[in-house]
Amino acid sequence: MQIRLFIKPGCPWCDEAIDWLTSHGIRFATLNVIRDAAARAEMVELTRQTKAPCIDVDGQILADFGADELEAWWRKMKLPMP
Repeated sequence: MQIRLFIKPGCPWCDEAIDWLTSHGIRFATLNVIRDAAARAEMVELTRQTKAPCIDVDGQILADFGADELEAWWRKMKLPMP
């Protein structure tokens, strides 16, 4: 399973997403959309917006969320937790 988290440094929702994924032992790649123009362009292409965080789990996308929405989406998608 490939998990990519698009973030903006200093974003409290991005920090919550990182904390939630980390606390559940989920491995993920972080893409900084402020420093990496290609990552930002990809996030906009995937979500049609510029808000972060955005998560891509094997092509399933959730954009502009907090930790509660991430947990609900994760369960709805029936994604595994270690």
